[in-house]
Amino acid sequence: MFRLLKYTKGYIKYSILAPLLVIIETTIEVYIPILMSDMLDYGISAGDTDYVLQKGFLMIALCVVSFFGGVFSAYFATKASAGFGKNLRKELYQKVQEFSFSNIDKFSTSGLITRMTTDVTNVRMSFQMTIRICFRAPIIFIGALIFAYYKSPELANVFAIGAPILVLLIVIIIIPVNKLYKKVLKSYDNLNLVTQENINGIKTVKAYTTEKKEIKKFYRASDLVKRLFLKAESINATIAPAAYSVMYVCTLVVSYLGARLVVSNTIGTGTLTALIAYGTQILFAIIMIANIAMMLIMSKASSDRINEVLLEVPSITDPENPITEIPDGSIEFNHVNFSYKKGSSNKVLRDINFKINSGETVGIFGPTGSSKTTLVSLIGRLYDVEDGEGEVKVGGHNVKEYSLSSLREEVAVVLQKNKLFSGTIRSNLQWGNPNATDEEMLQACDYAQAREIVEGKADGLDSKVEEEGNNFSGGQKQRLCIARALLKNPKILILDDSTSAVDTKTDAKIKDAFINRIPNTTKIIISQRISSIQKADKIIILENGRISAMGTHDELITSSDLYRSIYKAQAQSRPDMQEVIENA
Repeated sequence: MFRLLKYTKGYIKYSILAPLLVIIETTIEVYIPILMSDMLDYGISAGDTDYVLQKGFLMIALCVVSFFGGVFSAYFATKASAGFGKNLRKELYQKVQEFSFSNIDKFSTSGLITRMTTDVTNVRMSFQMTIRICFRAPIIFIGALIFAYYKSPELANVFAIGAPILVLLIVIIIIPVNKLYKKVLKSYDNLNLVTQENINGIKTVKAYTTEKKEIKKFYRASDLVKRLFLKAESINATIAPAAYSVMYVCTLVVSYLGARLVVSNTIGTGTLTALIAYGTQILFAIIMIANIAMMLIMSKASSDRINEVLLEVPSITDPENPITEIPDGSIEFNHVNFSYKKGSSNKVLRDINFKINSGETVGIFGPTGSSKTTLVSLIGRLYDVEDGEGEVKVGGHNVKEYSLSSLREEVAVVLQKNKLFSGTIRSNLQWGNPNATDEEMLQACDYAQAREIVEGKADGLDSKVEEEGNNFSGGQKQRLCIARALLKNPKILILDDSTSAVDTKTDAKIKDAFINRIPNTTKIIISQRISSIQKADKIIILENGRISAMGTHDELITSSDLYRSIYKAQAQSRPDMQEVIENA
């Protein structure tokens, strides 16, 4: 947990002021019983009104100081912990942005969300309690014990005996709770996963009328959280009864022995009153320490999970003295092998060899699961080829020689799952180029056959985009995402089955626009629809992670049984293609 304290930067003064004010508050709190004792023994008993008034006004003044010390210490502690939580969430979020796909695969999305929310909240609350109670409880415990011995060593021994007994009971109680809290946090991950999947896939849930099934799944995940948390809290709840039992026993013993001493005039009534007050303070201090111990146990599990993310080393980083200029859009794969897990013999890509000249249009075709998306992910270093497993070159240089920002700035990818962000059409297009003019945006939309989408909206480029782009159809989202990629003016444009929701006529117009209007950009088109790639300069066919054939459309019709059979099957439903089928 100490590793996380550096994230108090910017809020250190509040982190210092809070415990300083707590020290003032608790010192006064411990001193008050002494004043009460003196008032009873030397003022009220002796009938000295002036002495009573003097001590009374002093007590009032000290109480006022203690009150404001407590208020401001709570304020500063809250401000410090809120800032600490903000910094920690920011650092976690920034760290995730540095991750490669391999790093992200290691942590589930739901797990990362839990770390940035529940775990950060646990650690933040623990920090807030620490800078207050960790100072308050020891000062009260030590101060009260010292003053108790000062007033009556004989009676103070009762509390000195009771305190370690209480500590032992608390330790016995909290040991099993630690493992339970770790299980609770893992169950939160599962609960978030179920919730996330259900909300993201709500249309599918409704389409298959599986609401009842999803409700049961959520109930099971939620019930597991409840049962684990209830078990942990049930054990935790025994601390208070144990503490109060010890406290009441100690108080009864002190009251009995103290009463005898008062009767024998060994001590005064005020001294006995002060001792009972100090006994209460001592035992309550122990309870406070136990509570913060429980909070620290819970937050330790959370801090461990946070540190897992913060200490994760990004698997893809900039090299020393990186190249920042990409000469052109040429691409070359030299004997590339790839597996998702480092060192694994289970290769998803095997001995991939091909070369693409700058400005060419290349189609990538193959059955589902043939690793087409994985292959193009290596170009922008979303995944990395292990050393000794071949190399990927862009512009004549190994992609590992470039700075990540320079490489990815020149490689635009339109993924299979199109993503629009809440905001406006303009704000989404500006992801491609923050400084793009309206004319440039509309031109990109024109190339992507998305201009009619923009012009069909009352507010044009400033039209609202709802969460997940839910107010746009699948085809509209695909075309807007293509326009966004074009605004980057990249040297390499990768379309990963990104026109699957677009009709054939519109798809053809998009591809023609690429060939005629961005001739210097290398275009890689992954598609299950042969009509989308048949005009490409070359087509690469992947099967089981290997290149089974490569050539132009006409060459593959002759040489590849897989390509020819799929082409015939796809053309069968089009009457205008019958002659082509017969001649193929």
